[in-house]
Amino acid sequence: MSFLNSQTSTAIADRPSAQVLIIGAGINGIATFRDLALQGVDVVIVEKNDYVSGASSASSHMIHGGVRYLENGEFRLVKESVEERNGLLKIAPHYVKPLQTTIPIFSTFSGVMAAPLRFLTHKQGAKHVERGAMLIKIGMMIYDAFSRDGGSVPRHEFRGRTKALAALPLLNPGLKYTATYYDAAMHDPERLALDVLRDGLDAGPHARAANYVEAAGMDESGVLLRNVITGEEFRFQADVVVNTSGPWTDLTNDALGQPSTFMGGTKGSHVVLDNPELLAATGGREIFFEHEDGRIVLIYPLKGRVLVGTTDLEHDMTQPIRCTEDEIDYFFDLIAHVFPTVRVDRSHIVFRFAGVRPLPRHDDETPGFVSRDYRIESRPLPRTDAADGTLLSLVGGKWTTFRALAENLGTDILKLLGLPRTVSTEGLAIGGGRDWPASEEAQLVWVQAHGDAVGTDRAAALLARYGTRANEVIDFLIDPVGPADAPLRHNTDYTRREIEFLAGSEGVVRLSDVLLRRTSLAFVGAVTTPLIEEIALVVAPVLGWNAARCAAEIELARGTLIDVHGVDLAPVAEAVLVDQAVLVDQARLGADE
Repeated sequence: MSFLNSQTSTAIADRPSAQVLIIGAGINGIATFRDLALQGVDVVIVEKNDYVSGASSASSHMIHGGVRYLENGEFRLVKESVEERNGLLKIAPHYVKPLQTTIPIFSTFSGVMAAPLRFLTHKQGAKHVERGAMLIKIGMMIYDAFSRDGGSVPRHEFRGRTKALAALPLLNPGLKYTATYYDAAMHDPERLALDVLRDGLDAGPHARAANYVEAAGMDESGVLLRNVITGEEFRFQADVVVNTSGPWTDLTNDALGQPSTFMGGTKGSHVVLDNPELLAATGGREIFFEHEDGRIVLIYPLKGRVLVGTTDLEHDMTQPIRCTEDEIDYFFDLIAHVFPTVRVDRSHIVFRFAGVRPLPRHDDETPGFVSRDYRIESRPLPRTDAADGTLLSLVGGKWTTFRALAENLGTDILKLLGLPRTVSTEGLAIGGGRDWPASEEAQLVWVQAHGDAVGTDRAAALLARYGTRANEVIDFLIDPVGPADAPLRHNTDYTRREIEFLAGSEGVVRLSDVLLRRTSLAFVGAVTTPLIEEIALVVAPVLGWNAARCAAEIELARGTLIDVHGVDLAPVAEAVLVDQAVLVDQARLGADE
């Protein structure tokens, strides 16, 4: 059960060396870790916060080919992206699903003359010119040629105003056409990343990982690693050090004594809305369109809510990353443009988040035209009593291409180590996508087979939540050694034993890890102060927290949700804190017995 909880800074400090040290456990670092682990490489990955808690946790929840990259001339990236999208639909079907996407179009020929200028200069021009139907049609035809995967992905479809409004009647009646095509939705990015990490760890003891461990410095005797919870420090030696800390790459290199100016990330913000009218208006499809300022934005139904994003703003990585009130006003303006009769206001926001894209430095280039492709920068690392090592810095990268990026980066690392590639991850199922029951009939068989243990509704929910790794969860829920399971009082979608499983097996260090990344509770707006308190009491005995630590975690989680994600939470009642102290101590005593 404890595949991640055995992975701690202590386990790494006990053997402070490896062939490869990866710094930064976003999706690209984790995927590179998996790729190397499958080759048998002695590899360690560390992350100064929780796994996949930085830029990778702030995505638009899409796996897409990047149709707009065609305008930038990035045909290689589009081809790779659509191939990887099609591949992820097959190897991670539990989290990556087909997504019907519709573009509302308000003109016929607009943008035809401006497009060559944008293509050649990567600048918008003095005045934004909307992309009309002809330009979008050309782009869709090229996109089809790249993305159809032997015909398994439907071709795009153009509709005139009458048919478009018949399908989506609340769209702006001023539109002239719609273009509809298919990309893919990524329902649970953080859980997909944990599956990738688990695959790497399952390769054997040569693969080790730890969250809440930062790279604090480096000299010729190795990298100084620090446990950010305990303050413990130790030196770690590796032949190859890989910096995959995304938009923080330059800051990480500075800490390592290797200054760089590779990065120029831009901030993208999103809001999650609980608005049934807007949800119904989308017709179950993503609405993907160009706002009047030229930004590409989206309105996207997900988990019974509507995700709206994103912005593309310059950001100083030394400053907090927050979704601002101005950005929220921007989102409301774009919703009004697409669905003018749907009322949306701040009372509908249940969650907000922002992240910085790990883009390369781009100076005066317009943010929207900065390449989403990736490159690898290499430097020698002088070492005492050993040949020089190598520092590799990943610049760029995105969710859609994480597998291909990791295989390319992994191949470069293998060459540095003088090792052959023995395994390709192309077509290799990820985590709970292994043995996935692809058809409705097969899923029904799976659910019925496991329904005797936990009930068919519960089995279906767990299959959707964890893929076929739901087997492990179910085995834990019905283990007679543990206490009887029961739904949480303040959210019956989860049970006490399921939360115990997550805390005991998935590297949870802080309470916010459960609320924000091991579950979707915060994303859908289900977190309340009583629920935070209840989950803390479930987690505390599993992780050995005393009453003081439990109270501190509650306040830290509340502060993060309020300050970073704009969640409206009631204060913790003092009487509740007293009760918690008693309950935590009782739970710990029971666990000790």
